Amino acid sequence: MRELRYREALREAIAEEMDRDANVFIVGEEVGHYQGAYKVTEGLLDRFGAKRVIDAPIAESGFAGLAIGAAMTGLRPIVEFMTWNFSAVAFDQILNNAAKVRQMSGGQFTCPIVFRGPNGAARQTGAQHSQCFEAIYAHVPGVKVVVPATPADVKGLMKAAIRDENPVLVLEDERLYGTKGEVPDGDHVVPIGVSDVKRAGQHLTIVTWGKMLLASLAAAEQLAKEGVECEVVDVRSVRPLDHGTIVASVEKTGRCLVVQESWPFGGVGAEIVDRVQREAFGALRAPVLRVTGRDAPMPYNKKLEDLTIPSADTVVRGARAVLAY
Repeated sequence: MRELRYREALREAIAEEMDRDANVFIVGEEVGHYQGAYKVTEGLLDRFGAKRVIDAPIAESGFAGLAIGAAMTGLRPIVEFMTWNFSAVAFDQILNNAAKVRQMSGGQFTCPIVFRGPNGAARQTGAQHSQCFEAIYAHVPGVKVVVPATPADVKGLMKAAIRDENPVLVLEDERLYGTKGEVPDGDHVVPIGVSDVKRAGQHLTIVTWGKMLLASLAAAEQLAKEGVECEVVDVRSVRPLDHGTIVASVEKTGRCLVVQESWPFGGVGAEIVDRVQREAFGALRAPVLRVTGRDAPMPYNKKLEDLTIPSADTVVRGARAVLAY
């Protein structure tokens, strides 16, 4: 085990896969000469050259479409969006081309492509740069969506995504890039569609993903001081969703709280609540509740922003509400 920052583990995964397979290349705004907007691709241009580390113009629809065509003809592109908010202008390419080409061609074409970049709110980036996109893209059949929260998981899931024969969307987080964690040595691959129990407990199941894992673990630590042991399940992959691990945990604890950064209406959390109430109904001793971001565009003001994004204290309040039944 080594301790790496999130961005270092992500970079290592990309570099290892580019070493392993000459068909892998990365394209996006500032990925080359600027070394990446968040320094994820630092050093890759010098190591692999300009034919495999390609600086793109500010035209997400254009370079996403180019990469989809490359994937259909045998290459394995990694497309970096400087933020997932900018993927909105490439939504047609992802929705109508990448996600559908295998089915519409009767299997004559595959699309082994990775779309990646930071998702959700950073710090005072405003309403147009703070949105969570996992629910929007997880709604689309034909793509896989992963939201890794730790350095080990982002490395393992990125390697799995690059090797997958289908489009995989890797939703990272600007606030996680500098976080540290242990990363296994060797060819560390995390299978897509498998949740991970990050903390064992017996009184309440907290289900979460992305940077809300940090808030959930902090809340679990606080509740443990009060004698409440929470089991924290990190979904990691929202499509496909490993509901078996979630249900098994709820059957043990009898209570469930879902924590997500994104808006409440039509979110991934709502899908999880539906599956839990259908598959673990007999074990539930309380309603399944959710902690979510506020149902409003993100404010720019710091204090209002803090009120909009769930925190450890918000999760603690949610947990107490479930436990009160």
